[in-house]
Amino acid sequence: MKKVILFAFFIATTSVQAQTSTWGVDKNNSNMQFEVDYMLMSEATGVVKVFDGSVLSNKEDFTDAQILFNADVKSLTTYNDMRDEHLMSDEFFNAEKYPKMTFKSTSFKKIKDNKYELKGDLTIRDVTKAVTFEVIYGGQYKDKQGNTKAGFKAKGSINRLDYNLKWNSLMDTGAPIVGNEVRISVNLILIKLK
Repeated sequence: MKKVILFAFFIATTSVQAQTSTWGVDKNNSNMQFEVDYMLMSEATGVVKVFDGSVLSNKEDFTDAQILFNADVKSLTTYNDMRDEHLMSDEFFNAEKYPKMTFKSTSFKKIKDNKYELKGDLTIRDVTKAVTFEVIYGGQYKDKQGNTKAGFKAKGSINRLDYNLKWNSLMDTGAPIVGNEVRISVNLILIKLK
């Protein structure tokens, strides 16, 4: 009897494991952007060029997804060399000491139709804070090579001061040069690995 129970447990466990899908980032078709208010009159915008991640999910609609994401701080650019050098310094990211930003999901919940809410922990400069993103799921398709892909658009914001990105200076009017809210948008194409 004990052997039968162990065999049934093995079959059940194997079945669950077989249902788990692993997805990676299609780096050629994904991008990560950010913007922050700059001198009250405009926005400073930029991108993170190097990032990667993985998604594990048993469900077709990804509602049980476990998401890990990391980005290379040194690949961040605002297309202004002087400003980018400042961002890499200890007054902002201190890229030498803290070369990675990471995100780990805590929940991925369907709100309605293709709209989701993604919650997780974002770590910058060894400071971890809970963040929330609004996500639109674009569905799945197969490319010409037969790869299964899935598309997502995510938007959220953080307060940079929470992560010790504290530099600022005042204009003649007394207003800060750089805003505190950083708006993040990620256009993500995942590719099914197994």
